Amino acid sequence: MKSEMTKYKKLLLEKKQRLLDEVKHIEKDALKQSQRDASGDLSGYSIHMADAATDNYDREFSLGLATNVQKILYEIEEALKRISEKRFGNCLNCNKPIPKKRLTAVPYAKLCIECQSSEEKQQRSSGVVLPPPPSSPSE
Repeated sequence: MKSEMTKYKKLLLEKKQRLLDEVKHIEKDALKQSQRDASGDLSGYSIHMADAATDNYDREFSLGLATNVQKILYEIEEALKRISEKRFGNCLNCNKPIPKKRLTAVPYAKLCIECQSSEEKQQRSSGVVLPPPPSSPSE
């Protein structure tokens, strides 16, 4: 059991590092200066409104991605905490073991498939639809 926890901890730490690198990259790109400053254009000509709108859209999209990644990082921290407290691997709703296959695919999973499915159905029926967590492009 201890070797399994070590395996999952390693998976979580690797995923955490990949996501931290991704967030740095996203934020660096999203928080660049204006298009004119980024391109080195110091002329007095203004930027076309469509170009400015595209820049704003790209910036908002990137910051949205960074927010989603931050949520996953939080889930990873919670999973690492559960490992240290020896509570990792059991569903937080029903306390049944989460299948190893699921934990290998989503090491920060906190619910078994049945409880996760039930929670998603409840969210859909209440009109709250949360998108699935994004997968990292490096996976």
